[in-house]
Formats: sequence, structure tokens, C-alpha cells
Amino acid sequence: MTEYTDLLERVVAPDGTGRTVSDPATGEAIGAVLEQDVEALDAAVARAKAAQRSWAALGHAKRSELLNAVADRIEAESEPLAELLSREQGKPLNGPNARFEVGACSAWLRAAADTVLEAETLVDDGQTRAVLSYKAAGVVGAIGPWNWPLMIGMWQMAPSLRMGNTVVIKPSSNTPLSVLALVSIMNEVLPADVLVPVTGNRTVGARLAAHPDVAKVMFTGSTAAGREIIKGSAANLARLTLELGGNDAGIVLPGTDAKAIAQDLFWGAFINTGQTCAALKRLYVHDSVYEQVIDALKEVTATMPMGNGLDEANVLGPIQNKSQFDIVVGLVEDAKSRGGRVITGGSPASELGALFYPVTIVADLKDGDPLVDEEQFGPALPIIRYTELDDAIASANGLDVGLGASVWSSDPAVAREVAARLEAGTVWINQHGTLHPMAPFGGVKASGYGLEFGVEGLKSVAVPQVING
Repeated sequence: MTEYTDLLERVVAPDGTGRTVSDPATGEAIGAVLEQDVEALDAAVARAKAAQRSWAALGHAKRSELLNAVADRIEAESEPLAELLSREQGKPLNGPNARFEVGACSAWLRAAADTVLEAETLVDDGQTRAVLSYKAAGVVGAIGPWNWPLMIGMWQMAPSLRMGNTVVIKPSSNTPLSVLALVSIMNEVLPADVLVPVTGNRTVGARLAAHPDVAKVMFTGSTAAGREIIKGSAANLARLTLELGGNDAGIVLPGTDAKAIAQDLFWGAFINTGQTCAALKRLYVHDSVYEQVIDALKEVTATMPMGNGLDEANVLGPIQNKSQFDIVVGLVEDAKSRGGRVITGGSPASELGALFYPVTIVADLKDGDPLVDEEQFGPALPIIRYTELDDAIASANGLDVGLGASVWSSDPAVAREVAARLEAGTVWINQHGTLHPMAPFGGVKASGYGLEFGVEGLKSVAVPQVING
């Protein structure tokens, strides 16, 4: 098996060149990454475009065979990939973190490779026969985030490649090395130029979204950045899948067993130390179980160690970058100034390192408080008391985002009734943020549009064609 250092050596810039990438847990330099420019991006798209027809011509069966072979290679290199990811992103090896993320890469890749998308006969009445099928779009531009760089990158790459597209992938500037390493492993199996990585700043990402030879753009990131992607892609009418910001609400109904849901509530909110688009970010709890839920969450939090991700004992890590750290600090300080009751945490864990912030639960907040209304994207959870269910539902629906939501109840039937009233792309019951490669995932309102995963995900990276006759 490749060692971590061998894997890193494949993708770092030569000594004395590139931009330094640091470990958020320690501040130590990991290596440097090349900062490519728009000309390099144009060359990458040209290579991918030239390779696309022959890749599509291989057919679904051969592409699926190759993608399963790629999954084998990822599994063989899973440990050094997880170590590099932990060092670069900060997430621990254990828990639902680095090893989990690498495992998800191969799982989602196999699911995309093996999912069948059959042609559909729409009309066959003896006079007219219309058949709907899906063909490759062309070159897909994939622009990824820093929170789950490998897994979300695979969500973009796997279905695109499966459908016969070629892919130009630009990782986040915060976490480029782990994505480059993943791509290098994949390219041991894939034909040349089917998958081309490009690094660089936002100018490079903007050019990828606006490139006239890019037929489809997949982007995961902030709503503000998503709007710029839409503007940039307008000239060439590229198809878009946008998974944008969220501020997922959870509603705990009266009569719910607080201890029974506490562990799942915790991970719904604090997976990846809260740095997850579809994490639980504001929790509305009925007055009758309010203090019980707070106490149960406090008990669970006390059992979750935080620290350097390479320490096998830890399951929570640092905030990945200083700008996000500052956002979390600012929102918590504001909540405290408004009378928020700090249940756990509440100030930086500077004894662990510069970017560590402990799990922070702040009770007695209300709609309109910034920690409630603004996406914190970190380990801080506001808890809001309610007495009338209609008010809680109105609050959950009151923001211009709708990625996910959840309902927590000892009565699943009642929970499903409430779930149907929530404005979100996915609503979970007695869980939050759990995903399945065959269950479509996407947002509504300012959380974006387009679906990923399963059959619908394959359709989203293809173009429909109807043959009449």
C-alpha cells in the first residue's frame, strides 16, 4: 500500500513553488499546491473535450467496469488518503470523518457505476412511438467545497463519468491536495484526459463555469457563489446542479424521549464539527421537553473528544480555516450578548490550537438572532423554545433556504405529517443529514436546484433525447 508521504509526493508542487497548504490542527505546512491560471484551465477543458467522444463510445457496461476498478484502487489506498484528508481538512480519522469519507467515495462510485438508467417508452399506441433516453452532456465542470472535499467531489465525478461525460474538477483552494491525490488514484485506471484536475483561485473557477466548451456545471458552496456561477454560465447556457447554503431546522415534538434521540441529534448537528451543508443548524424544541433535550445533548457532548485528527481517540477536529472560525466566534459572542444561555462551550479551545472551537450549545435564543438566522457552518447550535407547533413550522420555513430539515418524535406518523409541511429538499425523521446513494438529494429556495444520487442524479448529468417513430 502507498504511504501517506508517497501519495503526497504525487501531487505537491516542486520545492520553492506553489502555495503552501497547512494543517488546521497544528498550523504546520503539509506541502505546496500549484496555482494554475486561466490558460491552464482552457488547456484542461480542451483535453477533456477531445477525450469525451471516445469515452462515451465505450458504452455503459465498459464504463461501469472501469469505474468499479477505480473503486477497488480507492479502497486499496484508503488509509493514506484518509490521513492526507485529516491533515488537510482537519477532520479526525475516526467517527463519521476521514475514513468514513474515503469509504463513501468508493461506495458512491460503485452505486453510480451499477445504477441502470433504462430508456423509457412514453407513447406506443400503434400510430406514434416515442422513446426517451439520456446521452452524455459533454464536458462537466465540477467545483468542490472544502468541508467534504473527497466525498462531494465524488458525488460530482461518479455520475458524470458513468454517463459518458469527461470531467474537469477544480477543488477548493483550502483542500486541494487530498482531491488531487484522489484524482491521481482514479487516473491510474481511467483513460487519459477523461478526468482532469485544475487548481487555482476564484478566477479559474469563474472561467470554468463560463467556459463555452463546458456543457454542465456542478457546484457545492455558498449561495452567493452559486449566484455568480449562474451569471457566469448564462452565456453558454450550461446546465447546472447547485447545492448551496443551508440553515437546516429541526423540530422536536412534545412527548419525545430526549435521551433516545440525543445521540442522533448530536451527530445531526456536529458531524464534521458542524461543517456540513445539510447539518442541523437550528433546533426548535417544545416547551414540555425543552430542558430534557438540553440536558441529554449536554450529556452526549461530554463524551465526544476533540483534538488533532490523527489521534485515534478524537472524533471532533478544528474549524478548517480562519475565516470560518471567525464567523463562528462572532455569532456565538453575539448570542451571548443577547442573553443566550451557554450550555456547553462558548469560547475558543485555544489550548488545543488556534482553530479549535468546542461544541457550543446556546439555549433561550429566538428567531431574528444571528446565530439562528445565519448559517454558522461550525460547532454551534442554537436551541429555540416553542409552544405552538404551527409557530415552529412557520419558523422552520421562515428563512430563504431549504436544503434539509428534520422532525423528532416518538410517533412516526405524526412526524411524517409535520415533515410534509416543511419547505426543504429532504426532511428526515428522528435523524438528520443521513444520505443514501440511491435517494435523490437537492435543495429548494436559495439552497439551489438540481438533484444528485441515484437514477435522478444520472439524469441530471445527461441530456434527454426523445426519438419519435
